[in-house]
Amino acid sequence: MSENQNQNHGQSPDPSRPTPQPDTIGTLGLIGTGMIGSALARLAVAAGLDVVLSNSRGPETLADLVGELGAHARAATPAEAARAGDLVVATIPLHAYQRLSPADLAGKVVIDTMNYYPERDDRVAELDAAELTSSELVQRHLAGSRVVKAFNNIDFRRLFTSARPAGAADRSALPLAGDDAEAKARVARLLDLIGYDAVDIGPLTESWRSEPGTSGYVLPYMAARPMGLDEEATRRWFFETPGAVLPADRVRELAATTDRAPAGGSSAAITDD
Repeated sequence: MSENQNQNHGQSPDPSRPTPQPDTIGTLGLIGTGMIGSALARLAVAAGLDVVLSNSRGPETLADLVGELGAHARAATPAEAARAGDLVVATIPLHAYQRLSPADLAGKVVIDTMNYYPERDDRVAELDAAELTSSELVQRHLAGSRVVKAFNNIDFRRLFTSARPAGAADRSALPLAGDDAEAKARVARLLDLIGYDAVDIGPLTESWRSEPGTSGYVLPYMAARPMGLDEEATRRWFFETPGAVLPADRVRELAATTDRAPAGGSSAAITDD
């Protein structure tokens, strides 16, 4: 699934929604611009935010995306994106989390979209033993930051196309988890700006409730897939089928009642963090 294919339709800027002020959320820094990161960048620009994009390959590789996003976007290094963002999104494969700079991200609210997929990330003993969650692992590494888990339980296509203005009858919600109430409030504000209600599912110790293998992971946001589709038909279905509405009460219920699955999952290609 190409990154250029995945974002042809979605939320348009809402002229009735005020532009965020610099003392709230004016700039979103992104470390990682895969499918989730690109979707978030498009939603943020549509909501009136500035975005600073970065990846591991260098700013010059982001020229096409920056050109598409326009004047509210610029490419930078991960260090520059970290320093520029009022909020910073870490949306890289979990096996690369130690590349995140604790110094550059000190004092920042860091949104962790990462999921643990052992077939991609290799085995992590502490995660396999459920001694901590993947977000606790990230928080331990970024000791001077406030980590909030979000955007990890929805596929990139539905993330973009299911965004709706505040008050819309068909607005969906996304869960978030974190240890700092003010940090979670700021991330909830970002969700609202880009088109989602927020459901606080607790501290980082409870962030497993939105991870792969749980009841609220990916599938509730998708319409039922018809049986018997070949590869090409499945691809068309994925990109063309609208998402299912998942309101806040249902997200809350799924998070509260889900069982903790064995660590890891096999859906890295669906969320593509």
